[in-house]
Amino acid sequence: MSNNRVEQLESTVAELESTVEGLTDELIEAKERIRVLEAELDAETPTRVPERRRQEETVDAGEQADEEATAETPEAAPDDVAKAAADAEEDATGDEAEDSGSDDIIVA
Repeated sequence: MSNNRVEQLESTVAELESTVEGLTDELIEAKERIRVLEAELDAETPTRVPERRRQEETVDAGEQADEEATAETPEAAPDDVAKAAADAEEDATGDEAEDSGSDDIIVA
């Protein structure tokens, strides 16, 4: 009886070893396919994470440039401010006169 039991255990161990080898081979093939697919995906379209990082870097650089521009910009003379305001008011009234006819709504 013990002889039969040993043979059963040896058979079970052989089956398990075979299963483990097959699964290991499948795992290795799957990892290789995943690497190939990821490489193709990276070549076609970059992931969102680097894009977000680039956007954040751009925003940070823009904020830094704004701070530098604010620090270096001299104040305008009061006469220049008054002239710019008058020019802006003139432009605004001229634009309104041109656009007034184009905003008509026709209801049927």
